[in-house]
Amino acid sequence: MTTGEISAHFAEVYGASISKDTVSRITDKVVEEMQAWSSRPLHAVYAAIFIDAIYVKVRDGQVGNQPYYAAIGVDLNGRRDVLGLWAGQGGGESAKFWMNVLTDLKNRGVADVFFVVCDGLKGLPDSVNAVFPQAIVQACVIHLIRATLRYASRKYWDHLAGDLRRIYTAPSVDAAWAAFEELEEKWGKPYPAIPKMWRAAWEEFTPFLAYDVEIRRVLFSTNAIESLNSRYRRAVTVRGHFPTEQAALKCLYLVTRGLDPKGTGQARWTMRWKPALNAFAVTFADRMPAAENL
Repeated sequence: MTTGEISAHFAEVYGASISKDTVSRITDKVVEEMQAWSSRPLHAVYAAIFIDAIYVKVRDGQVGNQPYYAAIGVDLNGRRDVLGLWAGQGGGESAKFWMNVLTDLKNRGVADVFFVVCDGLKGLPDSVNAVFPQAIVQACVIHLIRATLRYASRKYWDHLAGDLRRIYTAPSVDAAWAAFEELEEKWGKPYPAIPKMWRAAWEEFTPFLAYDVEIRRVLFSTNAIESLNSRYRRAVTVRGHFPTEQAALKCLYLVTRGLDPKGTGQARWTMRWKPALNAFAVTFADRMPAAENL
């Protein structure tokens, strides 16, 4: 609820007058809890960390869009967790910014990550290689598909999606490239931006093609972060804009804290995780911690 909705609720239910500023000061009590959450210890090894951005309107002299980054980690038991939230500056964050984010995760106990999945976040791949040198940076395939469809007329989406599927389900990088060349020949003339985008993203798209189908499935599925962003968007949209960066972070943290209160979503994900865990255990056997440390 917004501070205005809480104020109106008090007036309606209790007949009490309480200003929006007072509500804001009361809810600031959560800031200390948010800071403790942001510095809590994390697992030593994650199978994958997904990093994505949501843009929030914040008043800084004037109202403008500010990116906020969330990282979701999938540990080796298949448990998903929001590892942290960070306020960006303008969407083109520097390598220094990403070094700070990744070093924060490392200082909280993360020693190794198999895959870092992101979408066009400049400076992030180089920073990943510096902080977690064994980690593989993987472009988010769902984002690539959606971006591709945005360039094409809606009446062609089904046909285009079928041609894209031949690329991301290819048995090898060479087969994927052959499928891409066919797509380029077919769609490149009416929609030249499509092959240009895929060529630019190719090096970060192809890594997951070298792995077992179960590992691909984990990296391909961004439902967790898509669902999280959807919850974030609903919360921030009703507010219009936030007066400060911390006010926006506080709102996003409270949304995070309220996710999956009964644990049913977590349980379903963990159950589906077992085939992937076996694939990760074989593929990354030399980097898997002892069973008692999972």
